[in-house]
Amino acid sequence: MDEMAEAPQSPVKDKNYDLAWVPEASLKNVWQLKAYIQDAARDGDGELAEWSRKIQTNNRKAGEQGKRTLAERLRREGAQARAWLQEEGKVS
Repeated sequence: MDEMAEAPQSPVKDKNYDLAWVPEASLKNVWQLKAYIQDAARDGDGELAEWSRKIQTNNRKAGEQGKRTLAERLRREGAQARAWLQEEGKVS
């Protein structure tokens, strides 16, 4: 069996890059799937429309969960950075 080609390394070396990219991609899929659902409904393909709705729902959930996770992580890291700056006397 042929192996899939390796995906290129992330262009950005930041631990939060992927966490920011994945929700963006998921929510973009939600938007794109809307057109596919409309096309399937217009063509009378209820099976495809329903399947696409399920995928859309899963992408919406993943996108929203990713946004919450990223926001919490950035809040936590911001608090840690502020505490460090206060300890160093760089901010009051």
